[in-house]
Amino acid sequence: MTHTYESLIAQLEELGIDRHGTLLMHSSMKSMGEVEGGADTVLDALSDYMKDGLLVLPTHTWSTINKSNPLFHVETSSCCVGILPELFRKRPNVIRSWHPTHSVAALGKDARAFTQDDHLFDTPCARGSAWGKLLDRQATILLVGVDLKRNTFIHGIEEWVDIPGRMTDEHEMLYTVLPDGTKISVPSRRHCGLSWSEHFWKVDEVLVQAGAMHKGSFGDAVASVCDAERTTEVLTEMLKENPDLFSDNEPLADLK
Repeated sequence: MTHTYESLIAQLEELGIDRHGTLLMHSSMKSMGEVEGGADTVLDALSDYMKDGLLVLPTHTWSTINKSNPLFHVETSSCCVGILPELFRKRPNVIRSWHPTHSVAALGKDARAFTQDDHLFDTPCARGSAWGKLLDRQATILLVGVDLKRNTFIHGIEEWVDIPGRMTDEHEMLYTVLPDGTKISVPSRRHCGLSWSEHFWKVDEVLVQAGAMHKGSFGDAVASVCDAERTTEVLTEMLKENPDLFSDNEPLADLK
């Protein structure tokens, strides 16, 4: 089956995405199957559907920006999380935040305000950053063809609960370079330790049962629709009870 602009719009409606709200999407373009017009059609459908709200895609550079390569160029540094974010960040009127490793790009209502503070924090997902603003705005997080292991927002919840061992104590001196050449120092702590996010899948069923997530389709891909507020409530409670929740890859023994 070949998907079209119109069929993708219909699927977003079926998923219950709020056109006037805030939507952040993690994605695998390949998982969507054949789309007439390719990635640009997907971005057109998302942008038009969310034209009265705010569309956000992660434009992370954590795999390339580090102590030995410390310059993050807002305008030109490629992201490491797929073709859709890479194309999206280059589109007209899209605004990219200035965090050197965990930037986002936003289009629509409040895009500038949403992205403007990220470089002021020394951690990847600070409560005052775009990741925390997703909670403030009761955002929807859409996972297309990827599972909870790619849900950066959960890193944010861990950070806000202050789970130990998640980030380096020391800072790397990284720099954000603006389009006009201005260089801003952004001392940054990084995620460290185990591959914590590889264990996020463990709470998939918990979130569904708690009404924090439901599933459907976008293109050929399985789409998981997460409510940022409800997800935060559920995982905050679980992490406070068991800070080691994501320390292993074993399934949860007791799903209530």
